[in-house]
Amino acid sequence: MAGHSKWNNIQGRKNAQDAKRGKIFQKISREIYMAVKKGGPDPDTNPSLRMVMDKAKSNNMPNDNIDRAIKKGSSTTENENYDEVTYEGYGPQGTAVLVHALSDNLNRTGTNVRVAFNKNGGSLGEKGSVSYMFDRKGYIAIAREGLDVDEDTMLMSVLEAGGEEMETSDEVFEVYTDPSDLPEVRDALEKEGYTLAQAEVTMIPQTTVELSEDKRVILEQMIDKLEEDDDVSEVFHNATL
Repeated sequence: MAGHSKWNNIQGRKNAQDAKRGKIFQKISREIYMAVKKGGPDPDTNPSLRMVMDKAKSNNMPNDNIDRAIKKGSSTTENENYDEVTYEGYGPQGTAVLVHALSDNLNRTGTNVRVAFNKNGGSLGEKGSVSYMFDRKGYIAIAREGLDVDEDTMLMSVLEAGGEEMETSDEVFEVYTDPSDLPEVRDALEKEGYTLAQAEVTMIPQTTVELSEDKRVILEQMIDKLEEDDDVSEVFHNATL
């Protein structure tokens, strides 16, 4: 992960995300619904649900919204069904882009994603065209503000918890794990008293692309258009924004 800071991209997108808070809650509710349908309503026995609930809380989603989504997923009268699909393609300057979606109409979703690519300097690729450029990892961010812990101490805590790697900046400790180990590492760090700013399974680019200013603007427009789509859950890319 050396040289890559997911946190920078998270913070760089924060204001744009804040402006679409209601839509984000709607998408997370859909993820909670599907997690409950697949694994039940108890986060202690359903790791997927626990991860989505963590995501909801990191986005300041109200508990009432979370509870409603869980109840909806638990209801025997609800029969909504969504397919998980990943689109792969290229943004401006050859940027690799992955789009994860939950869709109840793949034709609609596929068309919308293709239009977002084509109208913003990109193009959809075949399955496998860019996914090999990313690693699926567990990711934990611990903000350093107000935390009286040096890098060596934090690294020891991370390794003892089962983490694989840690990156340090002035603002944050970024911890990377095997995806299957994320719940255990997260729980161990929380048990030590650390407050986690982010905990999720994500896609980390193996290398990053530095874009020119005009290409960066175009890529951000593409990401905005994709994230506006109700079916799109997450967008990953290998550009430094």
